[in-house]
Amino acid sequence: MGETCVPVLRAARELGLKPGEFELAVQLGEVRTVTSGPGGPRRVPAAEVGRHAGREAALRARLRVVGTAWGAELAGVRPERFARLARCGLLTPVRFHLNRYRVVVWHYLATDVEEFAERNPELLKGPLPAALRAAVAAGRDERPANWRALRVRQLTEQAEAPWARAAATAAVLAPADVAAAVPDPAERIRLAALRPALTTVRTATPAGQACVAALLLAEDEEAARYREELAGLVERARAEEPVRVPAAGTGAGGAARPAAVRPGSVRGARVRAASAASGLLRDGAGRARRVLGRRLLGRVCGASRARRADGGGSPARSDAR
Repeated sequence: MGETCVPVLRAARELGLKPGEFELAVQLGEVRTVTSGPGGPRRVPAAEVGRHAGREAALRARLRVVGTAWGAELAGVRPERFARLARCGLLTPVRFHLNRYRVVVWHYLATDVEEFAERNPELLKGPLPAALRAAVAAGRDERPANWRALRVRQLTEQAEAPWARAAATAAVLAPADVAAAVPDPAERIRLAALRPALTTVRTATPAGQACVAALLLAEDEEAARYREELAGLVERARAEEPVRVPAAGTGAGGAARPAAVRPGSVRGARVRAASAASGLLRDGAGRARRVLGRRLLGRVCGASRARRADGGGSPARSDAR
């Protein structure tokens, strides 16, 4: 017998969370959701709501997010320095929005900022290490890639089937990149049907839509890594659950007999016609955010801490209070 579940709106209301807070709670693994059937909406186990009963304030505190100004205040640094640290990849944003000027405003977990400040006091005062200054001078901004990596990890952890896990990785790739990693059209259709949404940010203007779309897609070396990862995930999914399309002819009762489609087979070409007819964690997420920052920090700060020079850089245009 399945566990008793409640709709997400009711769960959010009982937990005292606003829609955006509840969405973030699910992404971070603070609140577990389950599928309600193929293509059905996700629901929240009643036991999950009960687990937070009486501790709603603590849950909201863990979900508190800050922008550059408030994040800098928490860390005890100037906003310009906070922005430079974030652009170098030492702080991973958990979400973003566009302000009225179509500028990206990144949000960070307040707890992440506090932990970063406690672990890295040497980066809060004095000149930044030479490698970080060089990265800032070169205009590097790791925030979009770090956010995409976090979302892929979150979606992969929440996926309940091999094709859904592959679709989570495909969500940050352009169609051409997906086609390069997955030559078979039937498998690409399967991935497209399962492709999850990376964000619920919506904008009515074409310029705003283009800005959001650019943040969702990996490029260059990042895209190459995701293509390689996707190819491996699809290979495993194919072994566990081959994609099936209606075969020529029908079986008993007039029903089409399904047949597995092998990559590169002639039958794969028929998928386009078939698709047209059909109309075509909490702890895990926390570790992902910290690992992203620690990897870069380990690379650039080892020998550089002893060599201090004046640090420069201009404030990030993509952050606001």
